[in-house]
Amino acid sequence: MLPIVLASASPRRKKLLKLTGLNFKVHPSTVNEPDWSGQTPASYAESLAELKGADVATLYKDALIVGSDTIVVLGNDILGKPKDESEARKMLQSLSGTTHEVITAVSLIFKVNGTITQKTTFHAITSVTFSIINDDEISRYIATGSPFDKAGAYGIQDDTGALFIESINGDYYNVVGFPLNLFYNHVKSINPQFFNL
Repeated sequence: MLPIVLASASPRRKKLLKLTGLNFKVHPSTVNEPDWSGQTPASYAESLAELKGADVATLYKDALIVGSDTIVVLGNDILGKPKDESEARKMLQSLSGTTHEVITAVSLIFKVNGTITQKTTFHAITSVTFSIINDDEISRYIATGSPFDKAGAYGIQDDTGALFIESINGDYYNVVGFPLNLFYNHVKSINPQFFNL
């Protein structure tokens, strides 16, 4: 069986992948993310996942490389990780009382004897609705430091950001950062032997 490599530095993604029971190592990509231009949000998320996976794949002869990226989409805007307090505040204010989409893309790259034998990329979309949040709530949340390593400046899990979420439509784990069911079914369709279920 091919060794599995997660090409991501996200602790949330690592934690979710552990739920599959797979043995894997973490090797974060160091590639620079290109700006979003001329693509749909879903295709942009997929291109980022492919870019990160391909970057790490160059370092392995035999492996299944798992690249992934999560973006938050509000209207026509993609909300990445906030660069500072001001940007985090603007993001959270824009999400207040609205519904946005969280898109997580996953790219699976199979390498055998130094050659890519198969590659597949897919994504999941979950709609998330925020209740109305006031400036004091936003300030208290920003003061925790939690928004700064998360797309859209909030987290749905193990985080006070969860208090702002009124409802979701779709895969919860996709919002956390990795669509487990979609990943499981894609890998199982390629090689059921990866899972000992």
